[in-house]
Amino acid sequence: MTEVPLFRERQHFTQPWLWAVLLLIAGVAWWGAVQQVYFGVPFGNRPAPDWGMAGIALLFGTLFPFFFVVLHLTVEVRAGGIAYRYFPFHLGFRVIPAEEIVRLEACTYSPLKEFGGWGIRWGAGGWRAYTTGGDRGVRVYLQDGRKILFGSRDPEGFVAAVRAVQGRRT
Repeated sequence: MTEVPLFRERQHFTQPWLWAVLLLIAGVAWWGAVQQVYFGVPFGNRPAPDWGMAGIALLFGTLFPFFFVVLHLTVEVRAGGIAYRYFPFHLGFRVIPAEEIVRLEACTYSPLKEFGGWGIRWGAGGWRAYTTGGDRGVRVYLQDGRKILFGSRDPEGFVAAVRAVQGRRT
C-alpha cells in the first residue's frame, strides 16, 4: 500500500521571462538551421557546417526547452519526514527524517541575493536551496547543522504538515 502524504507540492519553472528567453533561443537555432540547411543560405559570418547547424537546432531548439519542461521539484511531507526530488537530477526521493529536523519556518527570501537564482543552489552560511521560482519557502534546520530551503507556494501548509508529523511545535 502506498503512503499518502500529508502535504504534496510539485513545482515547475513557470516564469514568463524564462520561457521567453528559451523560446527565443530555440527560435534562433531553428531559424538558422532551416535557413542554412534547407534554403542553402549560410547563417552568420562564419557558418558552421550543415551537420553542425542541425545539431545546434536539435540541442538548443528541442532538447534544451524539453529539459525545462520535464524539470520539476516535488516535495512531500510523509509520516517519516520530508521527501523531495528535483527531477531529473534526483531519480528517486531523498528523505529528511522528521527526528532530524530541529526547527523550520515559513519565510520570504531573496533568491538572487541569497542563492544567486533558482534551482538547486548553495548560499552563504552553508545553505542549500531547492527552488523553481518565487520568493516564498520553508527554511529547515537540521541536527547536524545543515540548513535547507525549499521553495513553496504554500509554506504555511508545508510547516503545519511537518509539525503534525513531528507531533510537537518546533
